Amino acid sequence: MLDIQNHRPLRELVYEELKHRILIGDIHPGTRMMEVDLANELGVSRTPIREAIRNLEKEGLVTIEPRRGAYASKLAMKDVIDILEVRQELEGFAASLAADRITEEYKEKLEAVNNEYKSAVDAGSTEDMVRLDSEFHRLIVEACDNPVLMRMITQLQEMVLRFRYLYYEDQERAKEQPAAHQFIIDALASGDAERSRKAARDHIDDLKTLVLNEGV
Repeated sequence: MLDIQNHRPLRELVYEELKHRILIGDIHPGTRMMEVDLANELGVSRTPIREAIRNLEKEGLVTIEPRRGAYASKLAMKDVIDILEVRQELEGFAASLAADRITEEYKEKLEAVNNEYKSAVDAGSTEDMVRLDSEFHRLIVEACDNPVLMRMITQLQEMVLRFRYLYYEDQERAKEQPAAHQFIIDALASGDAERSRKAARDHIDDLKTLVLNEGV
C-alpha cells in the first residue's frame, strides 16, 4: 500500500514503486503486470498503474504485447554485457581520476563500506550486499568530483541493479567481492592512475566473464 500522505503526484509514486519492485526482483522478469491486481495492492485506481506501465515500457523495464498484456521485461545476456562494457570504460576512467583526487575521507569511507560488506556476507544479507556494493562504486565516482561523470555512471548503476540482485542469488559469489574491492582501494591509495584504472576495469571484466560463462 502506498503512502498517499506523500505530497508528490500519485502517478509518480506508483511509477517509482513499480520500477523499484522490478529493479530489485520483487516483480520477476516475465511476470505479467495485472492492472487490477496492482491497483488493489497499492490502493489506487487503474489509471496511475496504466500510466506507470507505459512509462516503464519506454525505459525497457516492461514489455507490452498486443492482446496479451504487459510483462516485466526479461533480462537478456546481451543487455547485461552491453551495460558492463560501458561501465568498464567509465568506471575505469573514474578510478584513474580518483587516484589523483581522492581525499583521506573518501579512502576511509571506502574501507568502512568494504568492512560492512564483509559483515553482510557473513550475515548472508542480500539486501545489504547489493546496497553496499552500489555504495562502494558510487564513492569512487564521488571522489572524482566530476558531476557529469557522476550522472552518467548513476544511470548505469540503476540499469545494472536488476543484475545485482540476480548475481547475489548465489551468495558464494559475494565472498570474493571484498578482496576485489580491496584491490581497487589499494590501487587508489597508491595514487597510481593507470593501476587504479586497471583494477576497476578488471573488476568489471570478471563480471562480464561470469555472465558469459553462467548467463543471467
